[in-house]
Amino acid sequence: MTGRSITVVSLRTGIVLVTFTVIFTALMALAHRATKDVIDASAEEEKMKLVNEVLPAAEYDNALLADHIGLPPVEPLGLDEPSQVFRARRNGKPVALVFEAVAPDGYSGRIRLLIAMRASGEVVGVRVSQHKETPGLGDYIDIRKDRNKARPWITQFDGARYDQSERAKWRVKKDGGRFDQVTGATISARAVTNAVGRALAFAAENREKLFGLPSGSKL
Repeated sequence: MTGRSITVVSLRTGIVLVTFTVIFTALMALAHRATKDVIDASAEEEKMKLVNEVLPAAEYDNALLADHIGLPPVEPLGLDEPSQVFRARRNGKPVALVFEAVAPDGYSGRIRLLIAMRASGEVVGVRVSQHKETPGLGDYIDIRKDRNKARPWITQFDGARYDQSERAKWRVKKDGGRFDQVTGATISARAVTNAVGRALAFAAENREKLFGLPSGSKL
């Protein structure tokens, strides 16, 4: 094969490789775009399922996930990463705040929480979204694992009102507070109860800013 022939073959090979790379990249981009929309929609649906557990959809009429502000890492919430607060409204008026918090001192590690608090400071609902507490013992903090289906432990926060003058009551009864714990698994209940109290204190103290800042802004 002559040098000219080798050059032509190499050029053709190069063109084929470049063409294949361009087509493959384009296909990957299209696949990513298509799957991203599905993944985002699925993630939003899962998020709303949990939100609906702490705040019934009938209580507000705005697009909840679109009405939010960003938070930096906030110590009272137990968060060492940025998070978001979602604002529920009805006819444009503040109804409730939905936000995350973490109890760092669970028996088996961090316990992630989702909390809904009315504009009045009253708890709408609390749910454990992630934990590693001992199965059959400390995992009763998770409504899905609680054997008491008639009155799950986590629902005792529903309707409780946060008041700075009663901050000391946001503890389990064993520590002199107002909330129950399960004998033999007090650590889990204590961690969640204390975390909810700290989170409500932060939300109550910053209520006007949390409701008043433009959506998409940061505290």
